Amino acid sequence: MENIIKNVRDELQLSADEKTKLSSQHFFKETIKAYGIKTALVDGIAKENYKLLKDRSKTDIFDLCETLWQSAYLEESFIACNWAYATRKQFEPTDFDRFSHWINSYVNNWASCDTFCNHTMGEFIEMYPDYLTELKKFAASENRWVRRAAAVSLIIPARRGKFLQDILEIADLLLTDTDDLVQKGYGWMLKAASQSHQQVIFEYVMQNKNKMPRTALRYAIEKMPSELKKQAMIK
Repeated sequence: MENIIKNVRDELQLSADEKTKLSSQHFFKETIKAYGIKTALVDGIAKENYKLLKDRSKTDIFDLCETLWQSAYLEESFIACNWAYATRKQFEPTDFDRFSHWINSYVNNWASCDTFCNHTMGEFIEMYPDYLTELKKFAASENRWVRRAAAVSLIIPARRGKFLQDILEIADLLLTDTDDLVQKGYGWMLKAASQSHQQVIFEYVMQNKNKMPRTALRYAIEKMPSELKKQAMIK
């Protein structure tokens, strides 16, 4: 197990680029810890090393993910996300606690939040929709990334037309959140839902636009026809 982590880190070190490291910081308001590696290359390292795990149990793989998350390196978090999602056919209800722990304890930027929640959490919720109740509790967290997770975990299901009522309930819970990255998160969720439920989302925006931060509103209507956008933007 330790050899696998060492191999991953050795490859990341060899691939590190100072110019990429400096440019990647521009995408974040908070200071990130990064090697400086383009995402496509990180994905390649993740996939190649995952081949070494084919005989490992899901528990072993999750333990490796935990170690990667603990480093706080952006690229290691991406590999942890990749490996966790690769086990998705084995997800079971008890995994929710582990996933929640990772979000609460280790997620510290929007990229790690979205990479993990869009895929692993989104897949889990589609498999076990009873856990939508638990996901909604995220919206009350003091942790901005947990609140964002409440919304961005439903991006892919939303695009598929699923969980509309739950999406609206989460939007209600986050409606007046003052954190711009949470606003962008639930606005993105509404935008994704609008792809299958444009009229419902438009009506929701119109009913709430006087309370909804403009950042969230702009995200929510981004995919709508120009005429609907104009109506929504009128103060």
